[in-house]
Amino acid sequence: MTRRTGSADLPLHGGRVPPWLAERMTRLGAVMCEAIVHHYGRDELLRRLAHPFWFQSFGAVMGMDWHSSGITTSVLGALKRGLAPLSGEFGLHVCGGRGKHSRQTPAELIAIGARTGLDGEALGRTSRLVAKVDTAAVQDGFDLYLHGFIVADDGKWVVVQQGMNGERKQARRYHWLSEGLTSFVDAPHAAIDGPGQGEILNLTDARAAPSRSAQLDLLRTLPPETIAREYARAFANAPAGAPAVDGQPTLPHLVMPDHHDVRAEDVVARRLHGGFAAAAERGPEDFADLLQVPGVGARTVRALALVAEVMHGAPCRFSDPARFAFAHGGKDRHPFPVPLRVYDQTIGVLKAAIQGAKLGREEQLDALRRLDQQARRLEREAAGPSVDAAIAEERRASHGYGGHSIFGPEPPPADALTTAG
Repeated sequence: MTRRTGSADLPLHGGRVPPWLAERMTRLGAVMCEAIVHHYGRDELLRRLAHPFWFQSFGAVMGMDWHSSGITTSVLGALKRGLAPLSGEFGLHVCGGRGKHSRQTPAELIAIGARTGLDGEALGRTSRLVAKVDTAAVQDGFDLYLHGFIVADDGKWVVVQQGMNGERKQARRYHWLSEGLTSFVDAPHAAIDGPGQGEILNLTDARAAPSRSAQLDLLRTLPPETIAREYARAFANAPAGAPAVDGQPTLPHLVMPDHHDVRAEDVVARRLHGGFAAAAERGPEDFADLLQVPGVGARTVRALALVAEVMHGAPCRFSDPARFAFAHGGKDRHPFPVPLRVYDQTIGVLKAAIQGAKLGREEQLDALRRLDQQARRLEREAAGPSVDAAIAEERRASHGYGGHSIFGPEPPPADALTTAG
C-alpha cells in the first residue's frame, strides 16, 4: 500500500441505511477487520483504510451503494459501532462522524487519551489541523461535513473525511495516514477521492512550496488592496483554457459513475469469473462441512470469495468496486437485493474462523486465503455468465436468498421457483 493512491468521483446520494443492513454491516465490518489484523497486523488495517479504492470496495462488499458517497458515512459508522467492544483487544478507536459527531472528535480523542495514556490534546489538535488543511489549503469547491479519526494505542492514525458540493451533487473524500507523515503542509495526503473539477488549488502539494513562500513574502511587503488589484488584473488577462504545467505527476483516478445500476463496463468480468470458478473448485474441498449445513450452498462460498479478496487482495485488485457488490448486493437493489441468508452465513463463517484462529485452529481462515489465491489463478482462463446475466440470475433467485432492499422483502419470482442459499 502506498501513501498516495489517487482520486475518485463520488456521486452525492441521500437516504438512510435501514437498520437490518446497518446491524449486519457492523458485524461484518468488525469481523473482517479482526481477520485483517490477525493476518497482517494493525498497521496494515490502517493502511487499507487510507486507500480510497479499497475503502470503496470494503463498503460495496458490505451491501452499501457501490458507487456513492454514502459509503463513507456508513462504513465509518459501522466501524465505530463494531470496533468499540474490541478496542481493548485490538487497541483501535474510531472517533467522529457526520455533522455534529465530527465536531465531537477532539473531545473523544481526549477521552481516549485518558484511558490509554496517549496525548489526547495533541491528537485533538491534529484532528482540527487536518480538517483545516482540507478546508483552506485545498480549495476545490467542497465543504467538509464528515470527519472520521481512527487512532491506535501506539498513536498511529488514519483520517477519512468528506466534503460536499451541493450544486453539482458530488462529494469528495480525503484520506490521511500518519505513517511516514513528516509535514502537514507538504504532500500529506494518502489520497484524495472526488469528482474532477478542473484545476484545483492545492497548497499542500510539494510542488507548491515556492508558492507558499512567495505568498508569505507578498503578505509581508504589500498591502492587501495592492494584492487584490494585481490578482484581478492577472485573472482578467489569463487566456481561456490555459494548459496545466507540463511534467507534473498525475495520480490514478477512479471515476465512480452517476448511474445507480451496475453495468458491464463497471466490472472487470475476468476477475468476477475467477471468483465464481474458485468458489466452485475450492468450496467443496475447503468448506465441505459448511456445504452440508441446510440452507448453505455455493452462493455463500461465492460471497466468501469476494470477502476474502477484500481481506487479502493487493491495491490493484480494487479498481472496480462494483464487482464487490456481487457478494451481498445493495440496499437500493443494485446490482440486486441484499441476500440476507447469504449475508448471515458469511458473517457466521468469518466469526467461526476467527474464534478458531484464536484457539490455534487456522483451518477456516487458511481456507479463505486459499479461496482468494485460487480466484487469482483461475481468472486468466475462467469463463462465466455476462455481468447482465449474473445480475438477472441473482434477482430471479433473490426471494430464496431472503432478498431485502429499502423497498422491502423481495417477492418470489413469477414461476415461484426459489433457490437455497
